[in-house]
Amino acid sequence: MLTNDRLCEMALELPGTERGTSWGQPVVKVGKKSLFFWNPKYGPVFGMDFATRDFWIEIDPETFHTTDHHQNYPCVIARPERVDEDWVRERLKESWRRNAPKKLQKEWDGRI
Repeated sequence: MLTNDRLCEMALELPGTERGTSWGQPVVKVGKKSLFFWNPKYGPVFGMDFATRDFWIEIDPETFHTTDHHQNYPCVIARPERVDEDWVRERLKESWRRNAPKKLQKEWDGRI
């Protein structure tokens, strides 16, 4: 089962990342932007566009979902007891690419 500690460990493997907090929960940031959010009630929340979010929910609703509150935000919630670590690593890399400063991305282009 994925924990916030494990998620932070995985995110900290990416270049230029550092620990931080968001809404009182531990997160990992790059360039002052969080790579994910951990909702204590639901588990990890990953930012992505609405179409991608809807795709994941459609193909695996037992793992991915949203809530009434999160429905209007471009993100998906993953059930920590079901989500695959390889899937998580790919989402972290995507988030890193969206949020890392361009200079850092150029330095690491092709390495991650």
